Amino acid sequence: MSVLCAGHGEASAPLLQGLWECVRAGQEKILLSPYLPALYGFVIHVLFCAPFVALDALGSVCQRVRSWRITAGSGPPPSLRRWVGCFWRVLYRYLTTVLPATALFHTVRSPAMPELAPSCWQFFVEVFAFPWLYRSTHQLHHQHHVTFALAAQDSTAAELLSLLLLAVSSAWAVGCHPLSEAFFHLTNSWLAVEAHCGYELPLALHRLLPGLGGAPCHQAHHTRLSVNYAPYFTHWDLLFGTFHAPVKCPRPERDGRLRLKTKLQSLAVRTSFGGSTVWLLHQAAQRQGRV
Repeated sequence: MSVLCAGHGEASAPLLQGLWECVRAGQEKILLSPYLPALYGFVIHVLFCAPFVALDALGSVCQRVRSWRITAGSGPPPSLRRWVGCFWRVLYRYLTTVLPATALFHTVRSPAMPELAPSCWQFFVEVFAFPWLYRSTHQLHHQHHVTFALAAQDSTAAELLSLLLLAVSSAWAVGCHPLSEAFFHLTNSWLAVEAHCGYELPLALHRLLPGLGGAPCHQAHHTRLSVNYAPYFTHWDLLFGTFHAPVKCPRPERDGRLRLKTKLQSLAVRTSFGGSTVWLLHQAAQRQGRV
């Protein structure tokens, strides 16, 4: 935060000033570009999806990774072909609708580059000060009954545009510093990716922070539709009675152990029964003089 200098009584530079100057250095034309919001949102989202592409690839050969999938018992992870198809659909909608519309909005609001970075207090207040809104009119998005990270952006062009404009205009309405706004969009993108990733990872945010639903709760929304409307937090669903606790799917390794145990028990019973049957037949044959 900004603090007073001991000798002069003047406010020193905010702690984030060095980061802000590094971001601004020779980049003001890029930062003021009307195409930056859409490109930033798309590129960041794709980069956040990359680790989950790797997890899906590893899940096809590694039982441990596959066990982290929320729907582990319902089939293999999404194929690379499905990922690529989703990527091209999202890119097409960004280029044809989201990019030109957000560029027009960016031109109208005429953003400026302030000299000073925000204070730490201003930074966090601007990032978390306004509520999340949920849009339920996204039928195309619900073609994915089993979610994967890039599916978070696989919606109609109108919905992608409304969500991005909502995020940009909310930051504009509260007068966010550009650095705060960039971090807000970064956080928003990560929460969207994690909510749709399809994995219940050991260090997922919903395990660390109370009030977050995470991927298990949002998977329940994609499965049942009328529950868990809020994409990230659970408080509104709890208040309005639409919260549904996610049901844990049986894990493949547990299923494997159970199947093995059942087979061994069945084999033991058959072996015991079969041995007794052979002994009885042998005794009967001896009595009849056949052996």
